[in-house]
Amino acid sequence: MSETFAVIGGRIFNGESFADGEALLIRDGKIEAVVPQASLPADISRIDAHGALVAPGFIDLQVNGGGGVLLNNDPSVQGIATICAAHARFGTTALLPTLITDRPDIRNRTVAAAQQAFQHNVPGFLGLHLEGPHLSLARKGTHDPALIRPMTDDDLDYLVSEAQGFGLKLITIAPENVTEAQVAALIKAGYVVSLGHTDVGAETAGRYFQAGASMVTHLFNAMSQLGNREPGVVGAALDTATVSCGLIADGFHVDPISMHVALRAKRGPGRIFLVTDAMSTIGTDDTGFELNGRQVYRREGRLTLADGTLAGADIDMLSCVRFIHERLEYSLPEAISMATSAPAEAIGATSKGSLVAGKDADFILLSDDLQLLSTWIGGTCVYDAAGGGAQA
Repeated sequence: MSETFAVIGGRIFNGESFADGEALLIRDGKIEAVVPQASLPADISRIDAHGALVAPGFIDLQVNGGGGVLLNNDPSVQGIATICAAHARFGTTALLPTLITDRPDIRNRTVAAAQQAFQHNVPGFLGLHLEGPHLSLARKGTHDPALIRPMTDDDLDYLVSEAQGFGLKLITIAPENVTEAQVAALIKAGYVVSLGHTDVGAETAGRYFQAGASMVTHLFNAMSQLGNREPGVVGAALDTATVSCGLIADGFHVDPISMHVALRAKRGPGRIFLVTDAMSTIGTDDTGFELNGRQVYRREGRLTLADGTLAGADIDMLSCVRFIHERLEYSLPEAISMATSAPAEAIGATSKGSLVAGKDADFILLSDDLQLLSTWIGGTCVYDAAGGGAQA
């Protein structure tokens, strides 16, 4: 691929509006401009989109696995690379590999692997999401209760000391096991703090939002619900303007009616964004896998433990976007934005989420029926559905 080229012949969605007859001009892995095709120099290399939709690449802030790899089971730079490559086949150009509650040594190996992935510029690697182990037993979900514990001084010291060098940092905690002072220290060290797997009420959640927590992990799931006298974490998150909320749009984790209500109710500028909560099954024919010594079963689009507890999700981001657009009947710009600009804003990925000058050249080509044609990260084609690659 040449260092400078233009994508022509497509309908460009820049993150806010559509443009026809325009070209996406890319130089050295960045978007230089969106310009009229007629103004391109005659000698510039061109990629013909053949009428496809050219859209920002998807951003997923909660990815436990993919391509047969679960991060907990393979906390290595190769494991991270496999996960990123698996999700690129479904339009995700930036993601946070997510470690589910585990032992301290697994956490430490994961952080070391994330630092290597960052240093080696693994395509699609955005940073790291630590989901636990400092959660609530009452709302543990699929997290192993034997591994859930309070955040100690040693935990905090480790997280702060290792905060540099692995990209963007997201940590899911529960107020039951993490203090407000610890939240403030994590934020000072550069972490985005998200409340999740917690049973606290709205008042306590509000205090933690005031302390700096700015996100809620998979809204509705594994948290106190919106009630008539106790708004719970759900109510507090929807009513707090500074908070953004992840949402699993697979039709199993959250009912479509609840999705509609939440999307209408959310106060901004914080927004609801899509996450997959995907496990190792994405991009494979695997029928299950092991998590913390327990078997997870893959059946009819769901992943569950033996007792029926949902254990992550068996969905990719493009399918989530389709669900929002086709099942919930939101416009295509709204659905795409929930997987692009909304998560970029939530995590502070300022170079991603839209196709405007200065941003990373992370984009996808989609057919009229929303099938993925190709995925591009930093101006390089990392997946081509036709199988022949793409060249300028």
